[in-house]
Amino acid sequence: MGITIEVGYFNTFALKRLASTASPQVADPNEDWYLEESRIKGGYNNASVDFGVKAYLVEDESQQSRRGNSLIYSGVYNSRTGINNTNQFSVAEEITRSVDPIGGTIQKLYAEDTNLIVFQEKKVNRALIDKDAIYSAEGSAITTTANLVIGQITPYAGNWGIGTNPESFAVYGYRKYFVDRNRNSVLRLSQDGITEISNYGMSDYFRDKLGLITSTGRLTGGYDIHNQNYILSMTNTFEATEFQTLAFDERSQGWTTFYSYNPSFITSLNGSMYNSKAGKWYQSYVANAPRNVFHNQTGASIKPSSVTFVFNPNPDKMKNFNTISYEGTNGWEVTSITSDETGYDENVDESGYESLQDTASTIWSYDQGQYQENGITQYAGFARKQNNYVAAIKSNTPARIGEVIFGNSMMGIKGYTATIKMTNDTTRPVTANGQTVQLTATDANGLKELFSVGSVFTIE
Repeated sequence: MGITIEVGYFNTFALKRLASTASPQVADPNEDWYLEESRIKGGYNNASVDFGVKAYLVEDESQQSRRGNSLIYSGVYNSRTGINNTNQFSVAEEITRSVDPIGGTIQKLYAEDTNLIVFQEKKVNRALIDKDAIYSAEGSAITTTANLVIGQITPYAGNWGIGTNPESFAVYGYRKYFVDRNRNSVLRLSQDGITEISNYGMSDYFRDKLGLITSTGRLTGGYDIHNQNYILSMTNTFEATEFQTLAFDERSQGWTTFYSYNPSFITSLNGSMYNSKAGKWYQSYVANAPRNVFHNQTGASIKPSSVTFVFNPNPDKMKNFNTISYEGTNGWEVTSITSDETGYDENVDESGYESLQDTASTIWSYDQGQYQENGITQYAGFARKQNNYVAAIKSNTPARIGEVIFGNSMMGIKGYTATIKMTNDTTRPVTANGQTVQLTATDANGLKELFSVGSVFTIE
């Protein structure tokens, strides 16, 4: 006994064989068929369909293959006429282009005007789109139109690529930025070719940091259209807490800033920069927003702005740095001052050598360093004179044998050079004479500017 059941396919019916007459609702799964109606709409004497001609392709080896250095393109999609051939890959046409396999796999494609830039692991190429080039007897290229989608592929000069980190790519105008981790280089591709911008005063830094990045690491790149900087964030593992985020400025031709946030993605839109972290998006440079706060940081995770620089006048002479002064806004303090290592004393004790390096005490900001003594305002840090902020450098180095003036009894620090770190002051508790006082940050959400820093020194 059998029944015929209509199913949800065009011109198709299901024929089921029942297991027994006693249970007509139970079908035998081994005895089911699907029948296709050959008449259009199943109507009596309607037009019928047949198998017709079928195209097939015989392949001796029908295995899947991966060609990491090749490009393939389909038919076109025309929204005006409604033609959609994006599912057609005709083997009768020349629809593939390959780059030199020695450059590794293709990691990134970027279309610029009528060219296609192809980033391989170890090479960068330029491919013509909808045109080809022929060469004259003198070797100059003549561009001609041709029935091609991807024309001739020409490599850029230099053995650089994008490695396996296409996430480091960023673009602004005709400048493209990316990282070649294998060669410890940060690169810029522009009208004049490829430039190694990691050599702009930071070659040692990137050699050390990029050398630690493995295949599990992440190099996030993006362009900050607000400050016109290329932002690069480096971490050895995808969600590591140890990271380095810094910015390259074309106007300064150097790496100008380190940041205390680790973004997963960076982009710019309508004059603002956006970055994502843990599935959330954050906008930078929002009016009246707290400064130095990234990804809704709170407490100790908020890092104040700081600037580190070196006093290096007359580098061949030993000096005593006595004072420090700066021109800028109120609210800066000096958190560390150290001289260079002028040598090692092996006669200190039997345990080994001691570094001959001077350090100085913290210099408080103008507001936080004020205190009252006998009704007179005194300054433990910076004082203001002629619209500049000045302070004496007080040594906190222990006395050494043979010094004419001993250790911290002497003003200033001795050395050929001095490294200074200046930081915005913060709201914090300070304990003095057994009492704890809460100091308030100077203009906590205001603009802090630093125009110049100087020192008065004597040559010994």
